[in-house]
Amino acid sequence: MKKALIAFHSRTGNTETMANYIAEGLRFAGIDVVVKKISEIDNELDIVGYDAYVFGCPTYHKDITGGMKQFLFKAELANLTGKIGGAFGSHTHSGESAPMIFDTMMHVFKMDMTDLGPLNLMESKIAGSEGLKACQDYGKALGQKLG
Repeated sequence: MKKALIAFHSRTGNTETMANYIAEGLRFAGIDVVVKKISEIDNELDIVGYDAYVFGCPTYHKDITGGMKQFLFKAELANLTGKIGGAFGSHTHSGESAPMIFDTMMHVFKMDMTDLGPLNLMESKIAGSEGLKACQDYGKALGQKLG
């Protein structure tokens, strides 16, 4: 069975909700999923061994959080070249985090990113059926890409 790691940072719980909904979508596609807060990942050895990676973070002052920046340096050490990837984030206004993470995964890590691009949701939409469906569909698409 293929395995996916969803690693995220969440300040208010919205990005964590997205992570869990994306995990559901991956599970619908038959993928074994591990969901972890980035604070639970000590080093690159905690990252290796998965077939797909999905990283998420809220936008905070038009940027990704400091913790996510540190996590991405750890992830770079894990050599994720060619692995399936996706990125997601929640925001209230501007929404820069998910595209920043997606671009880092694609251009720096050289990952095989989903054709859907980053999943970026307004916090007000996450708890509703629209947010649930968007996240589950993102997970399903990643699962289908894993084949």
